[in-house]
Amino acid sequence: MKKVLVLCTGNSCRSQIAEGYLRYFAGDKAEIFSAGVETHGVNPRAIATMAEDGIDISMHTSNHINEYQGIDFDYVITVCDHAKERCPFFPSSAIKLHENFPDPAKAIGTEEEIVSAFRQVRNIIKNYTKDFVEQCL
Repeated sequence: MKKVLVLCTGNSCRSQIAEGYLRYFAGDKAEIFSAGVETHGVNPRAIATMAEDGIDISMHTSNHINEYQGIDFDYVITVCDHAKERCPFFPSSAIKLHENFPDPAKAIGTEEEIVSAFRQVRNIIKNYTKDFVEQCL
């Protein structure tokens, strides 16, 4: 079974959304993990936005990359430039992929505008993860 790690700065939003969709699309084809170079807790808006699409990430935890040092991943996907720059060396043959998704946690404006930003990023990540599973797993 393939092992996939999604890596972001704080493991609170984009990586959590990606983990949720990868688990959904991959099913039993892969083990999916997510982590951050820091931990910030799972963003409540990310949980709510995913719930709107029928994906429950409310039990996810915000994990630090060091927790997974001993795992030989097949894929490491960085979902923000900051994590890519700070990503530690993995002594494995993992295929490294990168996509710099916008950070909805930095959205400003009315509640409606912020919710809209979360939905837009969610949909971008949904399409990316679906394509990844179809092409790589």
